Amino acid sequence: MVSTPRLVIAAPASNSGKTTVATGLMAAFAARGLAVSPHKVGPDYIDPGYHSLATGRPGRNLDAYMCGTDLIAPLFAHGAAGCDLAVVEGVMGLYDGASGQGELASTAQVAKLLRAPVVLVVDASSQSRSVAALVHGFASWDPEVRIGGVILNKVASDRHEALLRDALDESGLPVLGVIRRAPQVATPSRHLGLVPVAERQGDAVDAVRAMGERVRAGCDLDALMALARTAPALADEAWEPAYAPAESSGGPRPVVAVAGGAAFTFAYAEHAELLTAAGAEVVVFDPLRDEKLPVGTAGLVIGGGFPEMYAPELSANEPLRRAVTELALSGAPVAAECAGLLYLARELDGKPMCGVLDATARMSERLTLGYRQAVAVSDSPLAAAGTRMRGHEFHRTVLEPGAGPVPAWGMHQPERRVEGYVQRGVHASYLHTHWAASPEVARRFVEHCRAR
Repeated sequence: MVSTPRLVIAAPASNSGKTTVATGLMAAFAARGLAVSPHKVGPDYIDPGYHSLATGRPGRNLDAYMCGTDLIAPLFAHGAAGCDLAVVEGVMGLYDGASGQGELASTAQVAKLLRAPVVLVVDASSQSRSVAALVHGFASWDPEVRIGGVILNKVASDRHEALLRDALDESGLPVLGVIRRAPQVATPSRHLGLVPVAERQGDAVDAVRAMGERVRAGCDLDALMALARTAPALADEAWEPAYAPAESSGGPRPVVAVAGGAAFTFAYAEHAELLTAAGAEVVVFDPLRDEKLPVGTAGLVIGGGFPEMYAPELSANEPLRRAVTELALSGAPVAAECAGLLYLARELDGKPMCGVLDATARMSERLTLGYRQAVAVSDSPLAAAGTRMRGHEFHRTVLEPGAGPVPAWGMHQPERRVEGYVQRGVHASYLHTHWAASPEVARRFVEHCRAR
């Protein structure tokens, strides 16, 4: 049974202040000495970095599209084990989910799967009495979604607050916080959202501290904790990476090098856990600074991030580029997603990269964004031909050509196409996947590393 007190922080629409409030709540409760488990609905990699900074624990994603609805509560229980409180930041508007698929992957669906009360963050900057109609509509739309209170954001004055409170008195929902209109906390954005924590370091610490102070000053933390404690126990067993793959064979643990640092910040915590459970020794390295791969590297995982922001620095690190190329050409298992795909290309925005793939990459004005259904076109260390997975694309770059002689995936949503590269031991693609949904991926990858 999972009895962790929990809250889902949602909003009527994007840009209402969910991230500020959710991260601020995490920081404020952590400052009280509570162990806070941070979660994010959807595939986003960036917000969990701020959550982790606020709580000192890995930020974890709950994505019902990529992982399936049956895994949401077990993954939540895995992350929240031993914690005093869990805070789940929603995605987009409360009822927005995968395009054209009803409530799938919406914040509302995740809240129902977790049986968690919802706190609605409302941007009140351009309304007064109408806020009651807005809140009433969201609270009554789906009777299975329990909205337990409202936090009013961007409130202009005492008079404005009084008008909002009077209106909401008629709704029957308590006001759990009022955050005044103020200069935005310094969390700069660029083409794919907030700038990741790893790129901001001290500034990110200051930003999270400021969020915590604003939330602590404006919200009733005791009432919010009391609401979190009304969440009933969940009967689901916690997901456990040690049980997900088959038991690994004996012998030394192969070293799997995982790219990190400021250029490669997109990673789900469960991936490293699955690799470790499958028998690997996971070692993180930074392609911006390290001139060698970790000693004994048998396999390489290069996830997503922002290599386009660091193309000159990545290119200048010639010793590491040579080491990556030599490893890939030797037939070692290499799994590359999005940023990793670009790093393995011949060049990125005119800057030489590793040259493992006969392709060039460049920034684009067009944002490619959305969930995908995919099937592995051919055998690779990552997936056997015919393996079906769900994933997510999220980039403003273009790779030419987009697929090699042996593509990685055949896409079936939203259009039919082939994409990515499989050559020697390399599997490289724009597609982000969540291995918790297919733990055999990690086991297969480690088995290929062990066979080296």
